[in-house]
Amino acid sequence: MADFSVSDCAHMAQALHLAERGLYTAHPNPMVGCVLVRDDEVIGEGWHEAAGKPHAEVNALSAAGDKASGAIAYVTLEPCSHHGKTPPCTEALIAAGVAEVVVGLEDPNPKVNGQGLEALVKAGIKTRVGLMRGEVTTLLSGFLSRLTRGRPFVRLKMACSIDGCIAMASGESQWITGPEARADVQRLRARSGAILTGIGTVLADDPSFTVRDAALDTHGRQPVRVVLDNGLRMPLSAEMLALPGDTLIYCIDDEKRQPLVDAGAEVIKVDAVDDLVSAAAVLGDLAYRDVNDVLVEAGPTLAGNLISNNLVDELVIYQAPHIMGSETLGMFRTPTWTELSDRMALAITDLRQVGTDTRITARLTG
Repeated sequence: MADFSVSDCAHMAQALHLAERGLYTAHPNPMVGCVLVRDDEVIGEGWHEAAGKPHAEVNALSAAGDKASGAIAYVTLEPCSHHGKTPPCTEALIAAGVAEVVVGLEDPNPKVNGQGLEALVKAGIKTRVGLMRGEVTTLLSGFLSRLTRGRPFVRLKMACSIDGCIAMASGESQWITGPEARADVQRLRARSGAILTGIGTVLADDPSFTVRDAALDTHGRQPVRVVLDNGLRMPLSAEMLALPGDTLIYCIDDEKRQPLVDAGAEVIKVDAVDDLVSAAAVLGDLAYRDVNDVLVEAGPTLAGNLISNNLVDELVIYQAPHIMGSETLGMFRTPTWTELSDRMALAITDLRQVGTDTRITARLTG
């Protein structure tokens, strides 16, 4: 295992901070940061801003200029070694004459996957790998999920009262949480490649599922809108069909597809599981379309289906400080759980106040 100093950690932490600047814009590429250091002085910094634009290493080298010769490059993800929309970063690092490259995480992309490190070593450049591996893995959870599991990272967002209710029996639910929580959801949308819901939510609320906060610079990119609609009940008057961006409708019976296609949607027929659209098949198709992160904004049936089938990686629950009573809808409709042993364990990873509401972030552990 490579040895890392306190100084190494500080520089990689800065590279991670730089990488995070691509949170809303780098998709579907990974967020990457790079810091160039020579004689204990930072001489160049860079991050990957958007697909098709220069990578983090190239931006850092450009900032450093001739000073890059003999420098140490701290890069959160293994430098690419293939020609894509931009030239290989390994070639740029070699040409600049850097002496060493410290990498946080190997790139699982088959086009890279160790080949970047190998190219650097062959050029006589020292490499060390694994610095702050856990932090980089967390930052790139969506990108890594798509490449290693064949499906995006799934984040399920719910808004509820303190007694776990998401709507009154009539379906009334706007607004359970306050404006600060709703603004926070805009940030979740902006970082997501797709927003997934069920046809029930579309029929009840006619949502747009867009990023509306102008302060969140997504370079004009809107998440793909994804609707699970078994029998194509999607109304042609649906708000999302009139908006810019892509709307994907997944069904098990596409007999009524043409009017929706004419309205601008893409209709995809997939396998059924228990007479419902296979959520696993949908996620697999979204990964094929280079979607890294999916935000689920749905009702209790779809939320429960995803939870029960172990297709949720993270829960983000906004809990409002009020009681809605017994004549309400709960967060999840699941198969009958009759014993305490049936319950699903969660590990809370973050707990904070957002306005008057509490935001709970948790991972499923069972």
